[in-house]
Amino acid sequence: MVIIGEFLLVSYLLYTLTVSVYKSYQIDQHIKNFEAENAKIEEENREKSEEFEYYSSDAYIEKIAKQNLGLVNQGEEVIIIPNVDNGASGVVGGLPDEDSVLADSSISNSSKWWKFFFDIQR
Repeated sequence: MVIIGEFLLVSYLLYTLTVSVYKSYQIDQHIKNFEAENAKIEEENREKSEEFEYYSSDAYIEKIAKQNLGLVNQGEEVIIIPNVDNGASGVVGGLPDEDSVLADSSISNSSKWWKFFFDIQR
């Protein structure tokens, strides 16, 4: 009878030990998940604060004012370079006509730069 009682006691202790080890493992997994999520949120927070600093800087505000509103600083001059093809009939009096402007608008910006620097026909 004593042996059966000791066996039941040892079984109960093993069961409680196993349950507590499993709960500890689950808690460790939750901690790891939360730490990874915290690191991700900290990175996003850092990126957002850098973006905020950039978008609230004077340089960015000046850039947007120049691009969208056409503003210039005192002493600056704006130079507009027209798109001119060699021997193009679309240029009348130094200004391109609508057909040449529409044809140039279909070309990507990188292609225009490539043509500007490396066009052999110029």
